[in-house]
Amino acid sequence: MKSLAALLVVVLLWAAGLWAFASRIEASTPAGIPEAADGVVVLTGAGSNERILAGVRLLEAEKGKRMLVSGVYRAASREDIRAVSKATRRLYDCCVDLDFNAANTIGNAKETADWARAMRYDSLIVVTADYHMPRAMLELRSAMPKVRLQAYPVTTPVIDMADWWRSSKGARLIGWEYCKYLAILGREAVLSLGPREDPASRKD
Repeated sequence: MKSLAALLVVVLLWAAGLWAFASRIEASTPAGIPEAADGVVVLTGAGSNERILAGVRLLEAEKGKRMLVSGVYRAASREDIRAVSKATRRLYDCCVDLDFNAANTIGNAKETADWARAMRYDSLIVVTADYHMPRAMLELRSAMPKVRLQAYPVTTPVIDMADWWRSSKGARLIGWEYCKYLAILGREAVLSLGPREDPASRKD
């Protein structure tokens, strides 16, 4: 009986946390105009076109000096990404960098940290999907704790965050993302108790 009660408490806590997580995502969009930073980084994934377009708009508004698109599909060409970005040739050729190495969020964080270090950037605007932003910010802050990060979430067109629980797709997406977010929180809590692990050595 006690075990069942304990399990019920855990489930209720998980559900309450999930609801708070989803509410946080819903409240984060639409994104306001961010302060200018040294650079803009776009993390690719589902709905990458909208993310890249949002990043280019920030670059055009001079919110950053350069933009990194992290996690570009390896079969894509630089010209393919320019077509998606709708950036002018001048802006694209001078100020857009592509990362083809990152295969997951941890990889995004590593490649972004390397890029920021090479550019000597102290501040970045992070562009990714609204549901992905909490986990992305955890990984990025872990990889570069001294860099100031601003979140610029992009609304996910495939789900309505106001009614995410009403569709199986929305519930699966938010539920799975919340589980991965909790896993990172747990990982960071464990790592804080001992020598810090290189983020690049971990798997997503």
